[in-house]
Amino acid sequence: MWKTFPLTVVVILFLSTTLLTVSPGQRLSAADQDLIQRLNQLEAETQALRGEVNRMQQDIVRLPSVGSSAASNSVILASNTTDSTAPAPPVPWAVPLSTASQPSPSQTAASNNSTEPSPITPLPPVSQTAISETDKLQSAAPQEDYYTLDQIKGEMKKLVWKKGDFTVTPYGYLWGATTYETERSNNGDYTYYVYSAQAPEQVGPTFHVDAKSTRIGFDVLGPRIACLNCAQSGGKVEFDFQGASAQENKGTVLLRHAYWEVKDDEFRLLAGQTWDIVSPLYPNTIMYTVYWGAGNIGYRRAQFRAERYVACSDDLLLTMQGSLDGNIIADTTPTGVIGDQSSWPIVEGRTALTFGPRGKDCYPITLGFSGHIGEQRFKYTAAPAEEMYARTWSCNVDLKAPVNDRLGFQGEYQIGEDLSAFQGGILQGYNFTLRKSIYDTGGWVEVWYYWTPKWHSHVGYCIDSPLVSDIPAGGRTYNAVYFGNLLYDVTKQFTCGLEVGEWRTLYKGLAPGESTRIEFMARYGF
Repeated sequence: MWKTFPLTVVVILFLSTTLLTVSPGQRLSAADQDLIQRLNQLEAETQALRGEVNRMQQDIVRLPSVGSSAASNSVILASNTTDSTAPAPPVPWAVPLSTASQPSPSQTAASNNSTEPSPITPLPPVSQTAISETDKLQSAAPQEDYYTLDQIKGEMKKLVWKKGDFTVTPYGYLWGATTYETERSNNGDYTYYVYSAQAPEQVGPTFHVDAKSTRIGFDVLGPRIACLNCAQSGGKVEFDFQGASAQENKGTVLLRHAYWEVKDDEFRLLAGQTWDIVSPLYPNTIMYTVYWGAGNIGYRRAQFRAERYVACSDDLLLTMQGSLDGNIIADTTPTGVIGDQSSWPIVEGRTALTFGPRGKDCYPITLGFSGHIGEQRFKYTAAPAEEMYARTWSCNVDLKAPVNDRLGFQGEYQIGEDLSAFQGGILQGYNFTLRKSIYDTGGWVEVWYYWTPKWHSHVGYCIDSPLVSDIPAGGRTYNAVYFGNLLYDVTKQFTCGLEVGEWRTLYKGLAPGESTRIEFMARYGF
């Protein structure tokens, strides 16, 4: 369209100049009047196009099509409109026709009986007043999904910070929760397991109010990387206040995410701290710990990660992920034992297949297989003094299968050894008495249902079951929970929810711990 735009202008100017050479008293034929009417219409459309081009040159925004926009409708001559109160803006060479405005019936009859054309009277030049009236007409039209450039810039300034090529978008959750439990659990504000009825920590029913799950984060959008196929760079920093603290109302900062990444539709490279690759799903719970220690493994750690996405077809996507991770000693070492990192990193990997169409209103099924292998080092200073190396590994399966826009299910299953750093083994990874790793199996399953677009429920079952022979006396041998919740999305930013969990934890040589846990949560996002 833009290639023919200059030629159109030249033709219009040439023809208009020719027409204006006619003397004021001269009459035009009916064919000439039709030609003039068409020229008037073309000029009006040209002015509308000029306005659109000027706006696009200033900034690229979503604009309505010229043919249906308020601008184009407001500049078409009155001979093509049924509203005589909204005439087209005049142009320097425009020639008024006898039908330039909607005639009365008598005028129409007189025009039909007359064989003489109307005299030519040139119009005055375009005034700024006429142009401003056109802008008023355009601005008065319903906008719906269309916004002015100033409005877009104003909203963006409210949401982001800019520094050079980088855009920083702050976000967060203001999170308050209150919990009642019939028996004391570890840690109370959230639950890993229930204390044994014989444990000194077991004090019976307890009530908790917590705001330390409040989190703050920053999404960073950087420049595209030319040497990586112009992939988009960016990053994230996020923290909450669930760090170790002496008192519940004096939460300390806990780093959740801090990483840089570059990615596109085919690959992703990442360096920093974020979620593990293994067992990437999480139950939809309002509890902060997402049932860690009860069958759901996978945490956050520093890593170098690479991912590759291969679209085999419109209905099949292959995802391959791998990372080199930092080693974490999660077990509390007894006196005379020093835990330390080994001489090589933890290696994680995952391969997943996504079946079915992908995109809006589609419900693809994703099946993934993941695992890790690594090593931890424990140095015994007491007799017999020695240095022990504990193998940590896991093999995992994850499945997410939405059925429709309301119903779906998901779950994970894992086996492995020394999984305390991954929140497995009921947070037990190494037996310091037997000097061996603890073998563990576990998993979870969940079904979700949206009653309405705002009301939704999630019910599930989680279990973590270490090998009893690997557990020391007084250790935890079984941990399971049934849970169900009801959430209400008051707005897109504000969510309230109520969740009930039935917990049971078994011990080696001690009475079990059982508790019913009821939690209410209110979370406001920004």
